[in-house]
Amino acid sequence: MSTFHDDGISNFSDNPSFDEVLELSRKRREFLKGSLAAATATLVGVPLLAARSQAQAQAQSLSPNYSVTPRVGFVPVPASDADTLVVPPGYSANVLIAWGDPISDVSRYFRYDASNSAEDQELQWGMHNDGMHFFPFNEPARFSVGGRATPSSRRGLLVSNHEYTDDGILHPDGQRTWTAEKVRKSQAAHGVSVIEALFDGSNWRVQRPSNYARRITAYTPMSVSGPAAGHPLMRTAADPAGRRILGTINNCAHGYTPWGTYLTCEENFNGYFANAGTLSADQRRYGISASGAGYRWHEHDERFDAARHPNEVNRFGWVVEIDPFDPTATPIKRTALGRIKHEGAWVTIANDRRVVVYMGDDERFEYIYKYVSNRPYIPGDRAHNAALLDDGVLYVARFNGDLRGEWLPLVWGSNGLTPENGFADQGEVLIKTRQAADRVGATKMDRPEWIAVNPRTQDVYCTLTNNDRRGTTGQPANDAANPRSQNIFGHIIRWAEDGQNASARSFQWQQFVQCGDPTLSNPTRQGNIQGDKFGSPDGLWFDDRGILWVQTDISTSIVSRPGTERGDYRNIGNNQMLAFDAVDGEFKRFLTGPRGCEITGVITTPDLRTMFVNVQHPGEPASERNDPANPTAISSWPFGQRPRSSTVVIRKDDGGIIGT
Repeated sequence: MSTFHDDGISNFSDNPSFDEVLELSRKRREFLKGSLAAATATLVGVPLLAARSQAQAQAQSLSPNYSVTPRVGFVPVPASDADTLVVPPGYSANVLIAWGDPISDVSRYFRYDASNSAEDQELQWGMHNDGMHFFPFNEPARFSVGGRATPSSRRGLLVSNHEYTDDGILHPDGQRTWTAEKVRKSQAAHGVSVIEALFDGSNWRVQRPSNYARRITAYTPMSVSGPAAGHPLMRTAADPAGRRILGTINNCAHGYTPWGTYLTCEENFNGYFANAGTLSADQRRYGISASGAGYRWHEHDERFDAARHPNEVNRFGWVVEIDPFDPTATPIKRTALGRIKHEGAWVTIANDRRVVVYMGDDERFEYIYKYVSNRPYIPGDRAHNAALLDDGVLYVARFNGDLRGEWLPLVWGSNGLTPENGFADQGEVLIKTRQAADRVGATKMDRPEWIAVNPRTQDVYCTLTNNDRRGTTGQPANDAANPRSQNIFGHIIRWAEDGQNASARSFQWQQFVQCGDPTLSNPTRQGNIQGDKFGSPDGLWFDDRGILWVQTDISTSIVSRPGTERGDYRNIGNNQMLAFDAVDGEFKRFLTGPRGCEITGVITTPDLRTMFVNVQHPGEPASERNDPANPTAISSWPFGQRPRSSTVVIRKDDGGIIGT
């Protein structure tokens, strides 16, 4: 995800921080004293627990071709601050689709002077693409336990989020004049895009026209399901029933379900609202401010004026389920998964076949969550499975000092979630998910972002991107696990659910890697990375072999500068993507992006011979809004003109498996 509007702090509860918990752990101190031997105990291919349950064998049976620990075979690329996309020798990368390209109607071509209308943008690929998934036809077959996946690797639907807009390059004069048309265009550039992608034997292309192509924007009608549907706090003058919401915004990371639907996640929704009046405590807890984050939508769309329509704020911050194969299907906001700044929603199946969804709340000192359905997933029963995300229990994580952890249920009537404490019912618990997590005593974390489940071991990994507030006045102090003031490089943790069962109520945890640059003279910034150095881990994904791919999101206040002016990041280069080789315990840099960009979103075709990667906001300046008079000041990628967020297709020149 971008650093756009996520640098605030809304959690001022007294809950222990992750740092404070770690400080209690003698074992953690011993880990930090260790060297490579200690580090190798945390390799991706090595189980976190000595004993594995039946779930491990079951998971491995899903991928019978991958019975040995996978190796990474490409030649790593060096760090780069060049304005280009670099991939290893023997690989090629090509733009499949870029912001403003038509999704189906070829007459809606992109104009490099940014003069496309809002109506055009409604039919074009949105701006600043983030999480995405490739849905081959017959996608549900991938979840057949004990069976072989046989989906197409030559034709499918590519679904991508569009996180936010840079109004400096979205319009010819940026925000120097501001109109309802510009607001509408900005709203149209948000949301989700669905395109049909085809491989002709030589190249991938977008099928135009396509019956499947679709744009979902900030004003697309959506239904609401789960305990908060129809709740008084969800009702507005325009929707007195509280069951019909217009739009989805700040769509960051994602997930997908075993029944073949896409989950898009609303992250920094607070930045779109402004409240020039008196902020309520609930609005402050979610980061609502007097002027918002500069989108200025409230000036021409009054529903984003939180003073006039305070309940409208409660209608965002949800996970939205989309059926990519039915362009007429109404997206559904699933309130049982809680209301937070959702980075993503990663789905797995527990031993008892219940659906489990892992989620991070991407802000400093926020929490990690898990949802467990009450009923099991039934392959092929679409009607049954459609309700699984409405009927279940939401949990929040507490990490204890003995390297154990527990999932605390956010259930009305228990653990202080009562009317006396401001929770009238379960709907209100979910609308106020952050406050509920505060109340039950969850553990503060350092910007929890993407989560990934290892298909070989079922261990769960989470990126904690960074936290430069650590150790500053009034904030949690340094500790044994994070002995660095202002943790600018971040780290990755992992845990194993008890019994290796995703629906378990407790787990064992450990640190996977501390990011940094081992060549720096300051030991507190060196980290313990083996292989290619990196910082600010964000995107995280396991392919079907069990190879872990890591993407970075170094702030544009850093990567928009020349390399020599990047401080402790001067040797890291532009944002990048790495693969972890579990055999030798090394991270290997697979690609580097152009200047000012974030690398985010990754998926392969089922045969692992094509990889799709999103390059978000190339050319973004430190201010995070471009000067419309000089849009190419930092980058002109990918076509030598106005920079455009794009999805690239990566293939081996010999047609082989990605990563080899």
